[in-house]
Amino acid sequence: MTIEKGIRWTNTSVKALAKGADPVIAVQVAVRRLVLKAKEQGWPGPPFNPLFIAEMMNVRIEANASVPDARLMQGERGPTIEFNPKQPRERMRFSIAHELAHLLFPDWADEVRNRGGEKSAQDNWQLEMLCNIAASEIVLPIGSLEDFHRIPSIEDLMRARREFDVSVEAFLIRLAKVSTLPIGVFVASPRIQAGNKREYLVDYYIGSPTAPEVDIAGTPVPESSVVNQCTAIGHTDLALETWITRSTTHVECVGIPGFPGASYPRVAGLVRFDQPEPDRRIIRYVHGSVLEPRNGGSKILCQLVNDRALKWGGGVARKVATKFPEAEASFSRSFQEIPPSERLGAVVFSPIEDGICVASIVAQEGYGPSLLPRIRYTALQHGLAVVAQRAIELSATVHMPRIGTGAAGGEWPTIQEMIDDLMVRAGIRVTVYDPPPRRQQLELFD
Repeated sequence: MTIEKGIRWTNTSVKALAKGADPVIAVQVAVRRLVLKAKEQGWPGPPFNPLFIAEMMNVRIEANASVPDARLMQGERGPTIEFNPKQPRERMRFSIAHELAHLLFPDWADEVRNRGGEKSAQDNWQLEMLCNIAASEIVLPIGSLEDFHRIPSIEDLMRARREFDVSVEAFLIRLAKVSTLPIGVFVASPRIQAGNKREYLVDYYIGSPTAPEVDIAGTPVPESSVVNQCTAIGHTDLALETWITRSTTHVECVGIPGFPGASYPRVAGLVRFDQPEPDRRIIRYVHGSVLEPRNGGSKILCQLVNDRALKWGGGVARKVATKFPEAEASFSRSFQEIPPSERLGAVVFSPIEDGICVASIVAQEGYGPSLLPRIRYTALQHGLAVVAQRAIELSATVHMPRIGTGAAGGEWPTIQEMIDDLMVRAGIRVTVYDPPPRRQQLELFD
């Protein structure tokens, strides 16, 4: 996501969370940790109900028709979120998720947090924008939306998002993150200038992995843009415009709910680029064996192991151990040196031969039958980041089966999106190996 370049962060709550780092990355890391923990605990969906996370965080949820949208306050028994039950269901979900996002900020209890913020604070939009980004991750979390092989019109997308019972903003954000086509999504909010003149500013922009980098966050939208035509919620329009890049791009817009008290809606925009960037990659899926990695150069073979694995277990890991017993022995020695409490999230690199090594990511807690998946997504995320850094240092390609989907019980769409975020978007070439389909046996009948 590109958003920080062009925004001077001044909000005290935002700075308290970021601690000098990029606020967008800080809130993304915090909310991702939250939703991955919920998935480990069996959070069902889609649709993904934010009440599951509220219960996980011991937050009371109460209906209150006198509240314009939703608000968070410190109650006698802990944090309490009040929401307006008369709002459309997807808006209620998003509003509750928005208030849950406020809990990510260390000073949330200093005052009542009303969705939309206090008009007296001129920089409160920065906090609200980050909470909207976090809320989108909660109502439609990582791994919950598959790639569209063809991106339909904005009108058809609005119909499709109803299947997930989520807001337009959440749906388009997730679409941009998972799409292999070159698209981008932005959201712009109206600001009233001198003389009661309306001007839209871009809150944030998110590009798909194959889209060109665009730096429009915090910039004003030209008065001639189609953005200014979406003056009501649900209204759509489209045009060819040049303000996003130096070339003409296809832009489709839709009006989405503004903050409480706003006279005009916010606007979400879908940008379609003609060609993918030549240096942008997507995960390559092939039929074959990860033990015979394709392409030349340095290679890292990835596998997932549990936190009690003194040796490599079944499946692909067993095959790796059989073919490379020295690598398994190296793993065992290194693994036993890691204290048990520090194993989850660790990565053990075991050399095989010149230019090839095995990266064993410890991201499964225990083994054997379990009511809940044994995968620990936060540990896997950390491990993938470690592998990505090593791949960058070695200029290596990364090869793996569909890690985490066997005994660990993980969901591949979630893991796939992690790989995209941490590796593909960093320019690392990733190949995933599936076994060739089995041949159908001919049945003989008398």
